[in-house]
Amino acid sequence: MYFSFIVPVYNRPDEVDELLESLTKFTSNIPFEVVIIEDGSTIPCHSIIEKYSNILTISYFFKPNSGPGDSRNFGMQNAKGDYFIILDSDCIIPSDYLTHVQKSLELEYVHCFGGPDAALDSFSDIQKAINFTMTSFLTTGGIRGGSEKVDKFQPRSFNMGLSKKAFEASNGFGNIHPGEDPDLSIRLWNLGFKTKLIKNAFVYHKRRISWEKFQIQVNKFGKARPILNSWYPEYAKITFWFPSLFLIGFLFSVLLTFFAIYIFIALYIFYFSLLFMSSLLTNKSLKIALYSIWAAVIQFYGYGKGFLLSFYKVVLLKKQPQVAFPELFFKK
Repeated sequence: MYFSFIVPVYNRPDEVDELLESLTKFTSNIPFEVVIIEDGSTIPCHSIIEKYSNILTISYFFKPNSGPGDSRNFGMQNAKGDYFIILDSDCIIPSDYLTHVQKSLELEYVHCFGGPDAALDSFSDIQKAINFTMTSFLTTGGIRGGSEKVDKFQPRSFNMGLSKKAFEASNGFGNIHPGEDPDLSIRLWNLGFKTKLIKNAFVYHKRRISWEKFQIQVNKFGKARPILNSWYPEYAKITFWFPSLFLIGFLFSVLLTFFAIYIFIALYIFYFSLLFMSSLLTNKSLKIALYSIWAAVIQFYGYGKGFLLSFYKVVLLKKQPQVAFPELFFKK
């Protein structure tokens, strides 16, 4: 297999520098190329590309802004490999990453795979806390790669592999964002392709993000899910309701304390205590453990609120998703 790393970027030259530097440290001799797609950036990374042009096989493209999904498709259309690996520009790749990918595909070939994300010691405390809440079984149930106990794994495009055959059959990513990852996974399943998790093929996902940006991000995740459920009702799950139910339950628990009913709020305190201890054991930091609680609150609130609003507009009012939430759709 000849691998092509597909990396869309928008105004993030520093991230591209770190990503490309990590690719120069691969310990294997497995051949690969890097395809960088500048998605209408006003701060281009051309000088960074030149820095690595004698070390890595790199193709660099500049195109008008049309969103990450369309940019990934553009990159795959212009790539030379027969297997594409899609990365976010804010990822740092371990030196043995490609070795794990090739070994896993040789043992059990699939046309699409995903890998988990992790945090480096050099990441900020907020980045580590957000990484914990986005990957912990206690918060997301392992759907982002923290657990293999899922019926059909849906790869996420910060760390996703896709064969050329599967790309050509599916036409790649749609124009919804976020939500383009599960949309592509489901369409691949419907075409007869299999997906899987390669647990050892993790990346260090830096997520240069603030609390405010994190809330906006998870709120969009929540809005996207009822849209996907309306498109693919056969893959809708009750678990998608959990953040919204968690949010509603918390509000009722607080209300019940005014009537001297404390059992339900006690359950929430127990849950957050469990989350705190899990983060403390994982990150060995009291500060990060406290931040993890706040990150979980933002995650449940943002996602739950977005999910309920989208369910109301798309499912109950039967509005077209593009009309109800135009901010979730890029125009190609």
